[in-house]
Amino acid sequence: MKLSRALVVLDLETTGVWVEKDKIVEIGMVKLSPDGSKQSFIKRVNPGIPIPANVSRIINITDEDVKDAPIFKDIAKEAFDFIGASDIGGFNILRFDLPVLEREFYGAEINFHWSQRVIYDAQKIYHIHEKRDLTAAYKLYCDKHLENAHSALGDAEATVEIFSAQIEKYGSAETGIESLKDFDYERTSDYFDNERKFCWWGGQLYPMFGKYSRKKHIKDIALQDRKYLEWMLTKDFSEEILTMVKNALRGEFPKRTEPTETAPGSGSVQIIWKEDRAAYAG
Repeated sequence: MKLSRALVVLDLETTGVWVEKDKIVEIGMVKLSPDGSKQSFIKRVNPGIPIPANVSRIINITDEDVKDAPIFKDIAKEAFDFIGASDIGGFNILRFDLPVLEREFYGAEINFHWSQRVIYDAQKIYHIHEKRDLTAAYKLYCDKHLENAHSALGDAEATVEIFSAQIEKYGSAETGIESLKDFDYERTSDYFDNERKFCWWGGQLYPMFGKYSRKKHIKDIALQDRKYLEWMLTKDFSEEILTMVKNALRGEFPKRTEPTETAPGSGSVQIIWKEDRAAYAG
């Protein structure tokens, strides 16, 4: 890779994917220099908050693994010095890693002005140059060119073939199409409802809209501003949200149920794509 300036490629593992609140558990960086040399930086961090079980299953790091690790503030200067004046690269770093890292550096009283640097985001480049439509899926799963794209029947027939390929690749031939229904992508995002109006974090339910967006959870709102919840009951929210709000006004609050993870076709499957982390941040 030809370089005119040093490039640091970084990645974070975190307690979740809420940019404003989740904490770093591990930071990994590779520095590439114009002379061809390469340096590595890897540190595990005690986030100071529990790592949710479903996140531990994905990143393979538990509370026990980091209980004796330093907090980020203790490694911040070392990490900052490693980055130095380098350009920065990564995958989905514009929407997730860099904002989280900036917030963590700020907590360590270090100003990390990444927006003033040259940033290379592989995800952004990928999304610009590679299609993610039905034609691309048909090519990926069926290795065929979609001849009748944007024909209703042609698209439907292609989708049938894609489902068959997905069952073979991810599911179970024995249970067929039903083996795909347990790939519950929405639940992995920690949203309470299908409209993504409320999101779980730290065992509490936060609104993702209005004056309390990401600031106060539903219990605090019920205690401090009942009129706001009463106002919500007059608006066009889903029945699921309205029921939750009515219960909250009575002092009854929803509880987060820890999801389970099982083999494809036999239960709920938790899948988080790193490039979709921004969805967790609303």
